Amino acid sequence: MKKIIGLTCLFMAVSMVGMQIMAQTTTFILLRHAEKDTSHAGSPMMKADPPLSKAGEARAERLLEVLKEYNPDMIYSTNYIRTKATATPLAKKFSKEIQIYDPKNLAAFAEQIMQQTGKTVVVIGHSNTTPALVNLLIKEAKYPNLDESVYNQLWIVTIENGKSNAKIIAY
Repeated sequence: MKKIIGLTCLFMAVSMVGMQIMAQTTTFILLRHAEKDTSHAGSPMMKADPPLSKAGEARAERLLEVLKEYNPDMIYSTNYIRTKATATPLAKKFSKEIQIYDPKNLAAFAEQIMQQTGKTVVVIGHSNTTPALVNLLIKEAKYPNLDESVYNQLWIVTIENGKSNAKIIAY
């Protein structure tokens, strides 16, 4: 009888842990890099890798306040000066290493980060890659590329029990 009761308790404990794991919420915070500096001589609007402008640096710092209720487990950025500079204040605050991802292979990257169940993941990308990644995470073609002038928008995507929800925040 003791074995049956012990096994029953063990089964119930394993079941409850399994249910807690299934009920975990995964949060993705996705945003485009902050304003880039195109004011230097020879620095056309389409320069491949400009740094952040002063306004962009201020916006990157403002993310600390905007995202104060979140504690990122991972921070991803493309390998560009402006995206890494946007991620840096968050990485410093939370003592996280900025992990580089390839924006040319978003489908594989989406699959990779979807494995981070129960985590909070920040991803910093570009006007075209960020909405595309949101679409991959929610499995819906809902968000178009951002206009080149939009720097103040981020998405919070939550996934719980296989259901996704995305909300846009202006900051």
